Amino acid sequence: MDFEIRKVRTAQGPRKLQAEREEYFRLVKAGYSNREASRIVGVHERTGREWRNGRWDPQRLRPPAAQARPRPRQERVYTPRASAPRERVPVPAEVRSRYLSERERIHIADRLREKAAVRAIAAELGRSPSTISREIRRNRTDGTRGQWHYRPFAAQARAESRRPRPKPRKISRNPELRAAVQAGLDERWSPEQICQALRRQFPDRPEMHVVHETVYQALYVQGRGALRHELADALRSGRARRRPHRQANCRKPRFTEPMVMISERPAEAADRAVPGHWEGDLIIGRNSGSAIGTLVERSTRYVMLLHLPANHTAASVHDALIETVQTLPAHLKRSLTRDQGSEMASHGSFTVATDIPVYFCDPASPWQRGSNENTNGLLRQYFPKGTDLSLHSREHLDAVAAQLNGRPRKTLDWETPAERLHKLLAA
Repeated sequence: MDFEIRKVRTAQGPRKLQAEREEYFRLVKAGYSNREASRIVGVHERTGREWRNGRWDPQRLRPPAAQARPRPRQERVYTPRASAPRERVPVPAEVRSRYLSERERIHIADRLREKAAVRAIAAELGRSPSTISREIRRNRTDGTRGQWHYRPFAAQARAESRRPRPKPRKISRNPELRAAVQAGLDERWSPEQICQALRRQFPDRPEMHVVHETVYQALYVQGRGALRHELADALRSGRARRRPHRQANCRKPRFTEPMVMISERPAEAADRAVPGHWEGDLIIGRNSGSAIGTLVERSTRYVMLLHLPANHTAASVHDALIETVQTLPAHLKRSLTRDQGSEMASHGSFTVATDIPVYFCDPASPWQRGSNENTNGLLRQYFPKGTDLSLHSREHLDAVAAQLNGRPRKTLDWETPAERLHKLLAA
């Protein structure tokens, strides 16, 4: 296979993943599942599902309006097949789809006639048992004497009628419900309060029940005309449109100065062979009102603590970092790895003042600073959570750091961080 997984794992947006998408669709057409195809091309399973469902390029993947309309189909009558032997060969896999095909529904009907178990049918089709159970429960027809029948062609027709998007919204179809939601928003109620009030006011009318997400969608999709645009002002957030949170390509820059991500950090820092590469963080006190800065050297696990008695703003952390690293020799000032906390807003001026490049971890990736996270856990024995950290003096912080640096470490072959650092300084 000519395709190779890209080595740079930073977010690049949908257009720069063209090679991965083409290889993904080739594997899916070849019969691979979403999990296997995503693993081979090196993307998350959720990304593969979005590609498969057409969310990345809807104009290319969605059929034209003329083709999207369901064609009138003739009524077909299902004739059960003759009884088959007990051992059945699994249905050969075709191009996998998230939806059950007509051929799979016929197979379900045949096996139900033979009194087969739901899990056996699911194993033969390569589907989840819950998928088969939900399909039978949703599309069966009740008969006399408590009996029911599963008719595959009728089930296929109902599934195709349910599939077209977008569907009419509940609020726009019910004028009474719309008026009730508008009245609640005029009273400055939140969508969740409105929905709970409707359930209590109309307990026996399901058509008047909605969830708060339905109200939010009606507010934010103004092009559909479900609610008046002015009602968006009634929301406490004051936003007339939704703010994306989990889409990496839609995030705003964290700082005014561009960040250098950890993927661009030298390889010598990753394998801990060369000393002088540091990891930094803050441990936060009670009600986020106080903090202590931590610095850990990746090769020796040597700890240095930053005294922040007043606050932990960007300016305070910037000054404390410069004051601390100036005590180090030049060959121990190679790089600093931090998370994307707001206290590092002045990382550019710190690099200019100390000539130490700062590399930032990816969002929600604490394992990229493993030594620092482990050291923070050790420091909580001295500085418990929920306490005021501003009470500790500079001398006390130095004593705690000296005690940690004098502790034998298994990862250092039972040497102490102070001994290992002394060897490096002597060399």
